[in-house]
Amino acid sequence: MSILTQSAELVRRSCSRLLPQDCLLCGAASGTTLLCPACTTDLPRLPATRCPRCALPTPGGSVCGRCLAAPPHYDATLAVYCYAFPIDKLVQAFKYGHRLALGAWFGSRLAELARGFHADLIVPMPLHRLRLRERGFNQALELARAVSRCSRIPIDARTCTRIRQTATQADLPWRERAGNVRGAFQFRGIRPRFMERLKMAGVNLPPEIFDPNRVVEA
Repeated sequence: MSILTQSAELVRRSCSRLLPQDCLLCGAASGTTLLCPACTTDLPRLPATRCPRCALPTPGGSVCGRCLAAPPHYDATLAVYCYAFPIDKLVQAFKYGHRLALGAWFGSRLAELARGFHADLIVPMPLHRLRLRERGFNQALELARAVSRCSRIPIDARTCTRIRQTATQADLPWRERAGNVRGAFQFRGIRPRFMERLKMAGVNLPPEIFDPNRVVEA
């Protein structure tokens, strides 16, 4: 971690201690956190028994039928919450409302779940340059920064690029989403011998929040 990064983190922590805030959901005093303990407890968490590959609920935490029939091109999916109220509103506030503090909050929840999970590198799913210019930030990179701070796993935000502008995944039917992002990503600037090393490395991908598995599979 660089001196500038350490300084920025110290400033952020100092401000959170000096400026107590109200809960984003109910307005009650929440101290130095975005949500009060009561609202945090009521969030719709995924059940403990879920498929280790895609994170969908399954009896006994076994691999689901879909992953058995067509094994995905990734080893595991880490997910904390169901995309239901009020998580859906918090995600939308983060992604479209520029509430960047929620990125650190979501990232810290994901980092807690990822304790003991091995990865050599974090590769945040990139935005196309036009979408990045429009939005002003990459939500996957914000999540990756929070996870990296907690896990000490390095981030590589340059190797994977988005070479094709695509329609917003949330606006498409489920069946069309994989095709929408197929061929939209490219690895660049890697020599063949280093590409082989990358293929064998454990890579953690914080992708699009709404539909991670479709993006990774494409």
